[in-house]
Amino acid sequence: MLTSTYLLRQQRFGPLFVTQLFNAFNDNLYKNAMVLFVVYSVYNSAAAETVFSGVASGLFILPFFLLSALAGQLADMRDKAKIIRIIKAAEIGIMFVGAIGLTLAWQGVLTETLALPLMLLALFAMGIHSTFIGPIKYSILPQHLQPKEVLAGTGLVEAGTYLAIMAGTILAGFIDVEVAAVLVIVIAALGFVSSRRIPSAPAIGAIEPIDYNPWTASVRIVRRTMHNHEVFFAILAISFFWTIGAVLFIQFPPLAKNVLMASKEVASLFLVVFSIGIAIGSVAINALLKGDVSARYSPASVIAMGVMVALFYFVCRAWNASVGTTDLLDIADFVAHPMAWLVLGALLMIAIFGGMFVVPLYAFLTTRVEASEASRTVAANNIVNAGAMVAGSILALGLSFVGVPLAEQLLLSAAMCVISAWLGWRLWQAEKAARRS
Repeated sequence: MLTSTYLLRQQRFGPLFVTQLFNAFNDNLYKNAMVLFVVYSVYNSAAAETVFSGVASGLFILPFFLLSALAGQLADMRDKAKIIRIIKAAEIGIMFVGAIGLTLAWQGVLTETLALPLMLLALFAMGIHSTFIGPIKYSILPQHLQPKEVLAGTGLVEAGTYLAIMAGTILAGFIDVEVAAVLVIVIAALGFVSSRRIPSAPAIGAIEPIDYNPWTASVRIVRRTMHNHEVFFAILAISFFWTIGAVLFIQFPPLAKNVLMASKEVASLFLVVFSIGIAIGSVAINALLKGDVSARYSPASVIAMGVMVALFYFVCRAWNASVGTTDLLDIADFVAHPMAWLVLGALLMIAIFGGMFVVPLYAFLTTRVEASEASRTVAANNIVNAGAMVAGSILALGLSFVGVPLAEQLLLSAAMCVISAWLGWRLWQAEKAARRS
């Protein structure tokens, strides 16, 4: 894997990598600054906090479900680099709206009636922004990289994305919300500048008419992937994985506050550890596979992830924060707790095994189809992923609504890993059948 870092110095990959870093960083700086501010400064109820976290996640995911088909068609029928530049220019305006919402909330001006709606509107718009850039960040790789470089490029993009998530999450937990309001605009502008250096990636093959009907386009774009068993099972496995991820990410901030009695800085630390783990897993699986796009390690990886989720549940159940005080633990107090490293270690291993499971599956989407269909294949994956993540968000909200404790909800995520393992095994069987034919 380390030898593949030469790609970062190549214009055919480096500017795309940097643009995606800024994209992931800004998404998470804004989203976490908003969620943490609301959870810790606006609401004082575990149920209300979980509902807001779920609504925010749902709004961000919804555009992937509605618009991925259009995004995939545009990416296959137009110059991908030009689309990225248009998207990054739009981000500057979106972040300006979000910054107004953050500033109003910080000042306590019309928090419920104007600030929160503006923040959620910007989050929804960032979901649209990410919907259109999503198919391109993977489908552009086969156009600019050699076949043996695609898995390495995918791993670098995935690792870089989660390191950027880590950085954005750290800042969201440690800077004041008014500083975040300014910074998200600056990062959006830097992302636009870096996008201008991405080499052209024109359409490959015949230019087909674009279907602007989201329903018919979505059905058609998903249906065309079903004849390829490798791609079909990769999409199902990725989608179920992100269903688990949606449940976990919704739970993290309320769980940190209400189960572990930890401050927002500790909630950010959880997301940071998770992001580091995904990045490590992304790098490790490429080293194991040595550039070969294969699902042979995926079933074992997600089973190990489920075991770690179960361990995380038992640690949370056994947690014994400072008795007799309502003060939230800061990072120093949290780390001093004798069980803190079990919490962080379990989180890290959940993410490492998760990264090892999911990264090779993304490479299937762009290497098992014609280059002219790569964006639409990634878009089909995003549609199914979005539906699965919305379902996961609804499930998490439903469990909270009926009174299932946050810690117990973790057991559901652990059980769901068994289904992901089965899907990974089916993909491995389809892969072996394709190699024999």
